[in-house]
Amino acid sequence: MLDEDQPATGPLAGVVVADFSRILAGPYATMLLADLGATVIKVEGPGTGDDTRTWVPPRSADGTATYYLAINRGKRSIVLDLADPADLDVAQRLAARADVMIENFKPGGLARFGLDHETVAAGNPRIIYCSISGFGTAAGAALPGYDLLVQATSGLMSLTGAADGPPYRAGVAVFDVITGLHAAVAILAALQHRERTGEGQKLETNLLSAALSGLVNQTSAVLTGEVVPGRLGNAHLSLFPYEPLPTGDGELIVIAANDGQFRRLAIAIGAPELLEDPRFGSMGDRNAHRDELRPLLLARLATKSAQEWFDILAPAGVPCGPINTIDDGLALAERLGLDPVVAPGGVLSVRNPVTYSATPPSYRLPPPALGAHGAEIRDWLLANP
Repeated sequence: MLDEDQPATGPLAGVVVADFSRILAGPYATMLLADLGATVIKVEGPGTGDDTRTWVPPRSADGTATYYLAINRGKRSIVLDLADPADLDVAQRLAARADVMIENFKPGGLARFGLDHETVAAGNPRIIYCSISGFGTAAGAALPGYDLLVQATSGLMSLTGAADGPPYRAGVAVFDVITGLHAAVAILAALQHRERTGEGQKLETNLLSAALSGLVNQTSAVLTGEVVPGRLGNAHLSLFPYEPLPTGDGELIVIAANDGQFRRLAIAIGAPELLEDPRFGSMGDRNAHRDELRPLLLARLATKSAQEWFDILAPAGVPCGPINTIDDGLALAERLGLDPVVAPGGVLSVRNPVTYSATPPSYRLPPPALGAHGAEIRDWLLANP
């Protein structure tokens, strides 16, 4: 077995995943499966392999693209040129042997190689075959699936930025990540269905559908409230305060998402009279009168520094916090005992965010060099047809 050197111990131990995906959504999903014990074989094309290997800067100390490192731990890499008959035979053997296959080729692009679901499932009816696209397999099949395009076309960018400024993208490929999470959940559900019935199945998801689901209350506003939300900067359409507020020396996130939190905020800043003002008696009232409430809060907050207010408000039960840089965020997680960093093979990465009392994630392998496991994978497939 491929895992003899480092046996898998997680709930997916023994599950073989043929990962024909690249860039972010698919590789993120398969990394999560690897964390849970699956044997993930990453199939890469000749040349530079996964596109994210070339997405620099930044680079790690050994020159590897940090983008690639973020989403590929726990996997083995094999380089296969599907146009080469010998390599195609290896790819088809892998698909026939796998429990799960995941791909994000252009819809229909694998059919000419006999690696489409219909062909693979004919020889491997237990396969869980997951396809990821940008805009689905119907009228949107030809559209390229880049996260930025989906942030724009889904409406997210219409919500991001100052009210009187241009639209902005989010600082991370948020819909790739959400799509990857949906793919991983779907694969786990399909594996459970197969456990009960013996049946494999085909799964399809796409970035636009995941985006519309991930916009949650904003899509609900359109569907059920007949409201088309727009940009509010850092403000919230339905909650106030729920945004950065200036203090004596900088901004502090301050949240009062219910009446109890607002009561604690008013008392903590020394403004109990706000609680008697009918304009601020409920969340709806505070939203309707946020322009009157904001200067009253700011006048109090201006009397102390952000750190001083944090030291007062947090113990009082008011959600608040500084606007950190990423390194500050990692340091905060460390201080809170979340142990955010793991280092498989000496490569630092952020740990799986879920803890399990019985079947914890494992981090057996670092992100693989291109084709690093090609020989052992080929030998394994020959020995395990």
